[in-house]
Amino acid sequence: MEQFDSKYILPTYKRNYINFVEGKSATLWDKEGRDYIDFTSGIGVVSVGHGNEKLRDAICEQASKIVHISNLYYIEPQVELAKKIVDLSGIEGKCFFANSGAEANEGAIKIARKYGEVDGELKRYKIITLKNSFHGRTISTLKATGQEKMHMSYFGPYPDGFVYADDIEDIYNKIDSKTVAVMIELIQGEGGVYPFDKEEVQKLATSIKKKDILLIVDEVQTGVYRTGEFLASNLYEIEPDIITLAKGLGGGVPIGAIFTTLDLLKAGEHGSTFGGNYLSTRAGLEVCSILEEYKDSGLLDENFLYFEERLKEIGERYPKLFEEVTGFGMMRALRCRGAEIQELIYTEAHIERVLVLKAGRNAIRFLQPLTITKEEIKEGFERFERVAKRISE
Repeated sequence: MEQFDSKYILPTYKRNYINFVEGKSATLWDKEGRDYIDFTSGIGVVSVGHGNEKLRDAICEQASKIVHISNLYYIEPQVELAKKIVDLSGIEGKCFFANSGAEANEGAIKIARKYGEVDGELKRYKIITLKNSFHGRTISTLKATGQEKMHMSYFGPYPDGFVYADDIEDIYNKIDSKTVAVMIELIQGEGGVYPFDKEEVQKLATSIKKKDILLIVDEVQTGVYRTGEFLASNLYEIEPDIITLAKGLGGGVPIGAIFTTLDLLKAGEHGSTFGGNYLSTRAGLEVCSILEEYKDSGLLDENFLYFEERLKEIGERYPKLFEEVTGFGMMRALRCRGAEIQELIYTEAHIERVLVLKAGRNAIRFLQPLTITKEEIKEGFERFERVAKRISE
């Protein structure tokens, strides 16, 4: 398996060589028939679980009709999904559909840069992001990412115009006459699952609005009910100028979205061959409908509470391993007491057949499907606790 992979695939990922062949809800089976509890959902992507029948049927039905034509024609599910995003968010705006979170963030940067243009000249172009942030792996979004280790010299020269603040409070110190936007994650995911204080964020949103500086919120990971509300922006009670979505929006089908209150881009200024096609937007529409129903039934919040309780129990029982439980909803982490413990837990969890993620310097991250059952949560934490117990002895 490993030799076959390395012969044909560029080695850009540090893989675990498990060959999964089937999944249902938050349970996966490998080729040998062994089951695994998935607390990762493909890094926050499989929002409605593996093998979801409603999503499967919607994709199959759409694929049997039209998969793709191009954005030169009216695409009904694309418009319906855009309307759904507006309705569920409670924010009036318009959407552009891409294929990934990085693409969505690229588009957000372009909108901000155009906003800073006056009479054909770029007057304001600087975008402030936060250290420890992550916004993608294209050249521009890599530079927007505020982690120095990501700015590898051999990918340079990078685009100018990105400024990094230490934290929310430091953003005010970085603003100058060339600043056009502030771009943040409300909960830093790849950086280690760090939620920002609600009042601090609200104060920032109000302050920069008065200065005519745009607020871009990267909700690639937090969006589509991951934190309990449709958007983390809803949870924080703010209305950004631009919001980017991806990951959980398609339930596994590649999709990204720019959702903005600014009607700036005109024909020919931005585009995508595949973005917003019939298949991806039909999938996104079904995902939103499934999760809206799940939220309205009370099951989503009930599962969130149950998962949180179990996670806190683990954190409290093993204080030698964990210093903090952090996050919101189904975007959670156990902060380990050091990178060595983080690596050991990550490795041992695979042996116990429970999938988790690493984030930042010392966090074990949990991004399980939003529709995970209580039985799967219980089984997953029983396996995870065997790991914690073994390491702590």
